[in-house]
Amino acid sequence: MAIYKKNDNWYIDYYVNGRRKREKIGPSKTQALIVLQKRKVQVAEGKFLDIEKRSKIEFEEMAKLYIETYSKPNKKSSWRDEISLKHLASFFRRKYLDEITSLDVERYKAQRLEKKSPATVNRELACLKHMFNKAIEWGKVKENPVSKVKLFREDNTRTRYLEKEEVKALLDACAEHLRPIVITALNTGMRKSEILNLKWSDVDLIHGKIYIRNSKSGRPRDVDINQWLADTLTEIPRHPKSAYLFFDKYGKPYKNVRRSFETAKKKAGIENLWFHDLRHNLASHLAMAGVGSETLQEILGHRDYRMTRRYIHLSPAHKKGAVELFCKLMDTIWTPKLKRRKLSKTSHDQKLDQIDISGHKAEVAQSVEHWTENPGVGSSILPLGTRPT
Repeated sequence: MAIYKKNDNWYIDYYVNGRRKREKIGPSKTQALIVLQKRKVQVAEGKFLDIEKRSKIEFEEMAKLYIETYSKPNKKSSWRDEISLKHLASFFRRKYLDEITSLDVERYKAQRLEKKSPATVNRELACLKHMFNKAIEWGKVKENPVSKVKLFREDNTRTRYLEKEEVKALLDACAEHLRPIVITALNTGMRKSEILNLKWSDVDLIHGKIYIRNSKSGRPRDVDINQWLADTLTEIPRHPKSAYLFFDKYGKPYKNVRRSFETAKKKAGIENLWFHDLRHNLASHLAMAGVGSETLQEILGHRDYRMTRRYIHLSPAHKKGAVELFCKLMDTIWTPKLKRRKLSKTSHDQKLDQIDISGHKAEVAQSVEHWTENPGVGSSILPLGTRPT
């Protein structure tokens, strides 16, 4: 422990639990010596700044405590927390929780971004932040260093969906165990976790329903089974001791199919596709076919309509069709010449009745006859302010 002067002020320098502390005292050297002596007593008694000494806990121990005590009992996505904390633990290994600073978190954030997307890094930082909040609640630390760290801005405008040829190529490239999983995703829009955890007790082939009892929104919902999916599910072999539709060699449900899905994508020559895009694919094609947003919201199981809107993306061809439809609706405005060609002499009086230009009927009659005999010529002789219908 020591004191030193910088500019016109005295500072004290000391260590607490291996961590260096510096305090600015003021212009009085005597006061600095008094405060330093007080700090010596506090450190010797196991106290510091009138704060009770907290039990020190390492990151790995806190991560395990968080998963077992909070995440698994309370969250359906506890598996996501386990993955996040596994990566975080490799960076913060052997560090005590109260030693982790905002700068440490910023360094993790920058290093992780070199390998993963901003969205993935944000999910991991959100997990870390919540773990620290729980650590504060449980008396393990006083402050949350993640609260001062800004998350990355995410791009939520992804519009990826498959064309018909891509769907066929993907299914042809799927391994035997993966193909019915992908077909289920394509035809129901279910989330991957919902599909992989499906049990036969959730499937009613007679009435054509799949019952999702534990959805992400927290509300149960049912999904209709179309003929393609019904034929697929009928052909799935059942495990004599497993209740799950999709299972590994031990009869347990798949935790993930990412590796086999990546292999299928590579064989099919499909890029920029995630399994979740199969859910997006269903919503996009249904929207292009004219299915209403309320129906899409029910199929996808969204509580908030704003989430459904993210899945309603129309292809350029369908947008072109929409504006062409408007063109047809407005054709009496933009194609007067075409309409004029179809006029016959016997329809002149009827045409005149549709144009309210009193005092100019004789002149209009002359103009209409001129159009009939000379299509597309002399259209400028209509009285000013009138428009052909």
